[in-house]
Amino acid sequence: MKAIAITPGTPGTHLVELQEPDIRTANDVKVRVLSVGICGTDRQEVGGGRADAPEGAQELVIGHEMLGRVIGIGSSVTRVAVGDHAVFTVRRGCGACASCRMQRSDMCQTGKYRERGIKGLDGYQTGFVVDRDEYVVRVPCELASIAVLTEPLSIVEKAIDTAQRVQIARAPEAAVAADWLAGRRALVAGLGPVGLLAAMALALRGAEVYGLDVVDAGSARPRWLEAIGGRYIDGRTVPAARVADVVAPMDLVVEAAGIARLEFNLLDALALNGICVLTSIPGGDRPLQIPGAEIVRRLVLGNQLLLGSVNAARGHFEMAVRDLAHAALRWPGHVAQLIHHTPIAGAARALANTETGMIKDVIDWSDA
Repeated sequence: MKAIAITPGTPGTHLVELQEPDIRTANDVKVRVLSVGICGTDRQEVGGGRADAPEGAQELVIGHEMLGRVIGIGSSVTRVAVGDHAVFTVRRGCGACASCRMQRSDMCQTGKYRERGIKGLDGYQTGFVVDRDEYVVRVPCELASIAVLTEPLSIVEKAIDTAQRVQIARAPEAAVAADWLAGRRALVAGLGPVGLLAAMALALRGAEVYGLDVVDAGSARPRWLEAIGGRYIDGRTVPAARVADVVAPMDLVVEAAGIARLEFNLLDALALNGICVLTSIPGGDRPLQIPGAEIVRRLVLGNQLLLGSVNAARGHFEMAVRDLAHAALRWPGHVAQLIHHTPIAGAARALANTETGMIKDVIDWSDA
């Protein structure tokens, strides 16, 4: 079978031929890959950035945002059946810390986890994949056209869920509210795929959603946001530091831009008792000067929080599937507009080009 691989640390991709995997244990699930999304992590890997091949190997099969159809299961598998659509999670635990033993490798305490297509394990840009039942999430067939978005959506599901749980623990009003986000102002900074999916998840929870970016208001991403009831803020005319004064203070900020300076400026947009969740990893290593004392004073005196969130557990993937189903009913056909399918023949170009003009590039493996 074909697969898209890289040599970690070396720019570029190449097609390789691999042996098709087989079911070997009672807990194995074999999936025929249908589509795999491309994200910033993939493009960093293709550019020679952070990536680790499996132990003893020189190459890494990339890809971690997948959708497939189950074509075989071991005798002990219960989560899926042959013919189901399904996704696999990304991270595999260290096996040593309490978090990983509790199936929460997204909160690994040792840093010795592995990740499919990123760190120490081959990914999903290939024809067939076998993994264990504990890592699979069933997807209703009705969501097949958009379920490749499950993994990126799971990232913001974890971020939003964590923010809500923290607020419930510390804020009296949140503790007694049916849904703390309902009617609250929420700002999403960075309207890439993750940011737009965050806006969608927040809108489904009843928040008053704003999106901040530096693109023209009439372009595809602001239009997609506005179609789900969000409001666009052009950061070129209303920078993050002025959002609270020009628009309104925000109870929740979800950062999805990957720009270090912006991440600190977003604190200016927070309301009293607000929380800002960072979900992206800034690139580069240039030093950044920030008004440290002022930031600390604001956080302390304003009861504000700055929270980092990475990866997601299987439960967050399940949340993502539910939200995709709700979104498909609420905005029929709209979520699919995020996705641009590319055949395998165009994969190298899509992976190397960060300026494709598409919101979400997805490699189509269904005809491989």
